[in-house]
Amino acid sequence: MKLLVIGAGMMGTAAAYDMARSPAVQSVTLADSDPRRAKESARRIQSLLALHRKAETVKNKIRAVELDASDEKDATRLMRGHNAALSAVPYFFNIGLAKAAIRARCHLPGLAGANTVVRKTYALAREAAKRNIGLAPDCGLSPGMASILAGELVRKLATGTASSRRQKIDALKLYVGGLPKYPKHPFHYQLVFSVEGLINEYVEQARVLKNGKIQEIEPLTEPEEFHLKGFAPMVAFHTSGGTSTMPETFAGQVGECFEKTLRYPDHYKLIRGLYDLGFFSSDKRKFKKAELSPREMTAALFLERLSGNEPDVCIMRVEAHQNARVLAFEMVDYYDAKLELTAMMRTTAWPASIVLQMIASGVISKRGAIKQELDVPAEVFLREMSRRGIKIAFSDSQAKSGTSSYRVSSSGTKSAHA
Repeated sequence: MKLLVIGAGMMGTAAAYDMARSPAVQSVTLADSDPRRAKESARRIQSLLALHRKAETVKNKIRAVELDASDEKDATRLMRGHNAALSAVPYFFNIGLAKAAIRARCHLPGLAGANTVVRKTYALAREAAKRNIGLAPDCGLSPGMASILAGELVRKLATGTASSRRQKIDALKLYVGGLPKYPKHPFHYQLVFSVEGLINEYVEQARVLKNGKIQEIEPLTEPEEFHLKGFAPMVAFHTSGGTSTMPETFAGQVGECFEKTLRYPDHYKLIRGLYDLGFFSSDKRKFKKAELSPREMTAALFLERLSGNEPDVCIMRVEAHQNARVLAFEMVDYYDAKLELTAMMRTTAWPASIVLQMIASGVISKRGAIKQELDVPAEVFLREMSRRGIKIAFSDSQAKSGTSSYRVSSSGTKSAHA
């Protein structure tokens, strides 16, 4: 496979590294509007690859190129000759990149984006399917991995039940957060992905299911305590985008469906206060001779004050409730000091890389609109995550011990690297 990653930031670099270390991948092109950043990221990936194999065997596997992601013609030209491309740039580039991918006949998964952008991307699905192309927005941690596992829990609860008598699932509850391993006063948070993506989570409406019907609710609402052994108490609250297409997929089948972001309480209070004061507003305002929005200023301050390179941790818990039974997947992943990869890079970029390789290799044969909760085979996905050292535990409250292992077979299903 010849693969392309658009965006040489933290996530793009981690995804390109994961692709390049696959024996089934012939080459990886890493593109960025800043050619210096692209080259630096390519050199870093080259050094990481050399840790695993002889340097000469991976010498020419990755190359860096310059690309303005807003230029559809240039994006189309670059995509040609690649089996698949990953969009690892801010969400507002994704519609243009999807159009370019269709013209270039290049599959396009993308990291999670805004609800409106995802729906506009899916609006291009029929045209993509005609050209045998798969569009898979909202890859990553959540939405992405959390959606894949939520879909698997729904299927497991439905297994063995006659469709005419299928029991309604009471709730799908997703709790996900990227946090500093050692939170520090006063912010108790460290920026671990795109600042624009972060702020967007805090301002767009959250799409949920209540009583089996789709509703849009205000972000940063309905906070609840979240406890996990080994961690200080956290708070979980609604943010936008985390449920992606699950409300439409499971409407009528699931009573309640939501995704809540995990933060430490002091940080939640800070963010809620900024939201109430209008610091995330995109409305332009005049400040003496300058004109800018509060959101632009807040984004700049977040980059200045919340950026850092301290060790992080990613927490995910996905629960499916049916009567008194609860099925759950749980993951806690930490910063990799040896490779200098954050937990957020490992749990966001690597799932996106896995889905991309599944599409390009034919493990996922569907074309057009590819939805995480329906179209990604969870068994293969879990096996690939395990191969990368990311542990995801499964539990069933009705199992004799209260927990049980999730068995992932080693045969009968093609690998993502096949």
